[in-house]
Amino acid sequence: MSSPPATAGAFPVAAAPAVYVIHENEEWLVPLRAALEAEGIPWVDWFVHEGHLDLDAAPPAGVFYNRMSASSHTRDHRYAAELTAQLLAWLQQHGRRVVNGRRALQLEVSKFEQYLALRAHGIATPATVAASGREDIRAAARALGRTPFILKPNRGGKGLGVQLFDDEAALARWLDGLPDPGAFSLDGIALLQEYVRPADGCITRVEFIGGRYYYAVEVDASAGFELCPADACEVGEAYCPAPGAQPKHKFRLAAAAPEPDFLGRLERFFQANDAEIAAAEFVADAQGRRFVYDVNMNTNYNRQAELEAGGGRRAMRAVARFLGRELAAASVGADDGGRGR
Repeated sequence: MSSPPATAGAFPVAAAPAVYVIHENEEWLVPLRAALEAEGIPWVDWFVHEGHLDLDAAPPAGVFYNRMSASSHTRDHRYAAELTAQLLAWLQQHGRRVVNGRRALQLEVSKFEQYLALRAHGIATPATVAASGREDIRAAARALGRTPFILKPNRGGKGLGVQLFDDEAALARWLDGLPDPGAFSLDGIALLQEYVRPADGCITRVEFIGGRYYYAVEVDASAGFELCPADACEVGEAYCPAPGAQPKHKFRLAAAAPEPDFLGRLERFFQANDAEIAAAEFVADAQGRRFVYDVNMNTNYNRQAELEAGGGRRAMRAVARFLGRELAAASVGADDGGRGR
């Protein structure tokens, strides 16, 4: 069982080594809580919204799993990601075992940095121009030189704020209606990006657990860009970017995995960026070229898709078991006089 949620002051501490779950969304925690408790893994809920850290204090023993989301500000947790960055720095400075560390959080809150890191690993991303300010956003659309194109916030989450424009004139009309274009993205940076039309109307979300490929999920994109797979998420009104009727279920597990070379590049990318439980979303165009347009360090899973696919694949159970193994390894290291992995 977990300890009570963190208060506005100190974060709760278990008497013995445990898995500490760092997050700010109670609804997204529900399936992980169930999986941890079903596996009998001791864990503590660190709800990070407000709190304080003592520079002279040492963190408790255990494994720390960072699930902080780029969309935390949409749930009135404006500085949760910033506080989590300091929390992770504190944990890692003390040599604690952190799953999805500070670098993973850095990429979670900046899509532009995601694209830079992906390209460094030979992974194609859509052409993108970053801009801040009304006139520079217009200039970025001209510099992109491709239509139609997407406008998205550099720090978003769940596809919130992503819009499709047919041309620069449509963008200009939209911008003229905004009192403050800088408010479009929390960090004031907007991304103008080529729209890669999915050849089959779907995008694919590739899930990794413990740094290794677990499964791929095909997601119907016909209802818009808000594609969070969490059972608790509901998709509201959104622009329809691809033709086709809405299926009975938006998410389905892919029958086959992408080719090993592509998966290997993604595994190396996540390893280099301190992310072990994460997902990458890509779209394939009519020529079969894959473009990764988003990575998510706070991944969620769709239980309905898992049940329909059969085969006993349960991603959150796999996450809990991975965390349990890491806790056992960290506890052995501590008993041997080490400080965990």
